[in-house]
Amino acid sequence: MSAPLVKILHRLQELFHNVVTALETMILFPSLFRGFSHRRRKPFLGAHWRRRSLDDFADEVDTLFTTPLSSTRNMADMSEKIRAQFRHCLQSSPYCMLPSYNHALPAGTEKGTFLALDVGGSTFRVALIELNGRDDAMRIVKVASSYIDNQVKLLEGTQFFDWMAQRIDEMLRDVGTDYGRGDAPLAMGLSWSFPIEQTSVNSGLVIHMGKGFMCSNGTLGQELGDLIIRSCRKRSLNVSMAALVNDSSAALLSRAYVDPKTRMSLILGTGTNMAIHFPVHEIGRSKFGVRPDGWFDHAKHVIINSELSMFGGGVLPMTRWDDILNRTHLRPDYQPLEYMITGRYLGEIVRLIMVEAVETAGLFGGELPHSLREAYSLDTSIVAFLEEDSSTSLAASAALLQKEHTFPSYPPVEDLRFLRRVCQLVSRRAAAYLATGIHSMWCLRNQAESSPTSSPTCESPIKESPEVTVVENEDASNKLSIACDGTVINKYPGFRATCQSYLDQLTEETYPGCNASIQLNPAPESAILGAAVAVAVAVAEQQ
Repeated sequence: MSAPLVKILHRLQELFHNVVTALETMILFPSLFRGFSHRRRKPFLGAHWRRRSLDDFADEVDTLFTTPLSSTRNMADMSEKIRAQFRHCLQSSPYCMLPSYNHALPAGTEKGTFLALDVGGSTFRVALIELNGRDDAMRIVKVASSYIDNQVKLLEGTQFFDWMAQRIDEMLRDVGTDYGRGDAPLAMGLSWSFPIEQTSVNSGLVIHMGKGFMCSNGTLGQELGDLIIRSCRKRSLNVSMAALVNDSSAALLSRAYVDPKTRMSLILGTGTNMAIHFPVHEIGRSKFGVRPDGWFDHAKHVIINSELSMFGGGVLPMTRWDDILNRTHLRPDYQPLEYMITGRYLGEIVRLIMVEAVETAGLFGGELPHSLREAYSLDTSIVAFLEEDSSTSLAASAALLQKEHTFPSYPPVEDLRFLRRVCQLVSRRAAAYLATGIHSMWCLRNQAESSPTSSPTCESPIKESPEVTVVENEDASNKLSIACDGTVINKYPGFRATCQSYLDQLTEETYPGCNASIQLNPAPESAILGAAVAVAVAVAEQQ
């Protein structure tokens, strides 16, 4: 092939690449092209066309992400609007603000050794937990984790529960005692991270699991505890199901055992949720379904699964990148808060900003690795690493990006500084929006606990929210502890501290000069510890 022909083919290939790049930009960022045909511009050549400088683009990102947070008063107003959403869903929604069957919190005096199971989307953990009272706290005697790979997920019906029973048997044998093999049954609790139609504190009916699991095939409508117990009996294990909880309830119970001020819990990792100990009389009666006889006679409070991720729509301001994420999601508008604050989405928001910066502001020389064109290809762990890298050269961040996505050349330090700034802005807004949701839930509970006979701890709540009164009694304290579990809230660098700072500002804004506080406290291993505490509480109630 002659040299001129090779040159022509090369130019055609380059032109084709530029056209494809231009089309990608138009599809991803249509707002950039509104009115384009009516304005005179330089010829558009895809990645070679520049609309603005990288510094100007960084300033725009900064403005879009920080403006909603510029005023604590503005955040308090958003909190009040979210609170209206909470109130509405407390009355009739079948999807959120769901009352559990767990109504009693631990006294901290419960003692005993219990079996705890934690079934998550990718891991099954079984543990023997020893409770020694609040002063001596809790001890994990033995814990074993098993990865739930695709082969296990494909186990149908009782086969999955037989697999669970084998793991339980192996762990108890490793302990080397007669736990689970004595005359008295070993009480166990289950933290179940899937939908279930709960029918009592220790029972629930299997419904479709999702996430690739097949064990609901052939077991739909059957009682979950019975399925596990029958599989355990095949191995001559003498166990009984005493409590069934979800992960947010488990976190609340685990922390409440050691800290009596705990009334709420937060899960923030790949997804998010909150549980709250809430007055029964403030919840629509239809939300409870059919309860055992006499349940309402002794249940004055109940742990609510709030499904916090579903709130904030129409209240929390979104950027154009949030809008792209939402519109292209399989379930648009379903979990508005989750799409802006969790580990599943923080990396994707940063990636969308990167794509626009590459196409319109010359980030990385206008070239992006093909792998980063794919949705959700920038893991939030990379975002966390970039944000934590305080070095001048950012060499470690450059090496990580190069390793994960193979740039044509090492990213320049100026571009990495831009990217780190974006990561900081995205995570800071996430912490602020989370604080707004937490504050809203706290105010909701304060209002629900208020009564004409209550003695408020603060005589001057803000005038804009006169219905909210901090009260101090046996059930509601002006010093609230929130149990926190999940990789983002407990491990993302600086995230919990940033969220705590916003909470402090919001509480002062709501109750100026009052001694009110919301404290975020880590609750590690909350799933298995909370399952054990749930058993201890259930056993104590029966005695």
